[in-house]
Amino acid sequence: MDPETPQTSLPVDFSVTDICIEETLHKESWNNCDLKSLLDDDGRPARRGTMWTASAHIITAVIGSGVLSLAWAISQLGWIAGPGVLLAFSLITFYTSALLADCYRYPDPVNGKRNYTYMDAVKANLGGLQIWLCGLTQYSILYGTAIGYTITASMSMTAIRRSNCFHENGKQAPCHTSENPYMILFGTFQILLSQIPDFDRIWWLSIVAAIMSFGYSSIGLSLAITKVAGGHVHGSVTGVTVGTVTSAQKTWATFRALGNIAFAYSFSMLLIEIQDTIKSPPAENKTMKKATLVGISITTTYYMLCGCLGYAAFGDRSPANLLTGFGFYNPFWLVDLANVCIVVHLVGAYQVFVQPLFAFIEHWSFHKWPKSSFIHMEYSVKIPRYGLYKMSVFKLVWRTCFVVTTTIISMMLPFFTDVLSLLGAVGFWPLTVYFPVEMYIVHRKIQRFTTKWMILQTLSFVCLLVSLAAACGSIEGVVQDLKMYKPFKTTY
Repeated sequence: MDPETPQTSLPVDFSVTDICIEETLHKESWNNCDLKSLLDDDGRPARRGTMWTASAHIITAVIGSGVLSLAWAISQLGWIAGPGVLLAFSLITFYTSALLADCYRYPDPVNGKRNYTYMDAVKANLGGLQIWLCGLTQYSILYGTAIGYTITASMSMTAIRRSNCFHENGKQAPCHTSENPYMILFGTFQILLSQIPDFDRIWWLSIVAAIMSFGYSSIGLSLAITKVAGGHVHGSVTGVTVGTVTSAQKTWATFRALGNIAFAYSFSMLLIEIQDTIKSPPAENKTMKKATLVGISITTTYYMLCGCLGYAAFGDRSPANLLTGFGFYNPFWLVDLANVCIVVHLVGAYQVFVQPLFAFIEHWSFHKWPKSSFIHMEYSVKIPRYGLYKMSVFKLVWRTCFVVTTTIISMMLPFFTDVLSLLGAVGFWPLTVYFPVEMYIVHRKIQRFTTKWMILQTLSFVCLLVSLAAACGSIEGVVQDLKMYKPFKTTY
């Protein structure tokens, strides 16, 4: 600390001191900066999030590439099971998210000690081996989601290129396009955004991304409505029928559809991190439950509309990616706009998902090597209209390597539907259901074999079976894809 800076007994974080210094530049004296107003009860910089910013984070995390595959998923399940499964996943996700929101503080959900991450909550409530199982699952899914979003963004950029090519040269033109350059472009941009220092400082990125998600969902919805209004209504009660495909293909596709829907609701792994951005009062758990209700209600409405109307428009031939399927139809400019919105949205969603992983690795590294100059060295850089930015060489190198690896793996395994389904299958049961249920049981001291305990365990077991079925279907799909695939040479 600078010698001229007055000392304080408060546990002031360096970032708080920097804020005070910056504010003091515009005031007459240091005393005009109230440190207490800049600190929360844990000594960290005051959180500024609200129910609306938390809802934006949730919508950004939920309405992602998952919405694009819902028409295909419903085409595998049919008119009855498709919407029913969508609704069931939304209710389960909301219920278990409400349980998880109460675990942000421990032991009291209002006044207890804060848990800054999902893993912290598991450690406080369950402990032992559960911590490692949670961490391994959560951060593997975050890493996998980054790969999935890179694949999806490149598909949308490729769709724009092909759409324009077909418009200029006709539908019979080859218009073969490789996704690899677009994956590299997306990765390069993510390297720059990954240097954002704190998760709660990217609220604006989440709001922009949420707006974009509404944009492309609305365009896809409008195109589907237009097609249906023209008398082109397709679909059946059971979806794709045996005969057009074998019974084995129908079974595997149904399992993959469950995984795709599960992925569409995968945000629970970020709930604690999102909740840690919310200011109080009111209590964070109350605000988070309202934000979850708003977020899931909005996304489920859009899912129902996009999935069902997309299925009505295309029937059993519903494409794996709704908007790249629309990419060969007019108006081409509207389809291009939708795909631009997808890319912008996924730029923000990528950061929403990977920032908690960045924070975990960096926190672990700081404690693992407390005397390493490479790990701890920072340089202060003053950026116009931003203030002081602390550039860490370690963060620059590690975050860049992270993005590079996700980009390379995306180029090696560009399987949209199967990758999303596998991510949904692996992450849904442990992160959305199992850990929230187990923590709630411990938190509320629910006795074994009571009615409530039996209901919660039954819910967990059923969701486990669904996840296992979806995982099997996804792995079978990847195996089939690999039989026809040449690494780094995929073109469309």
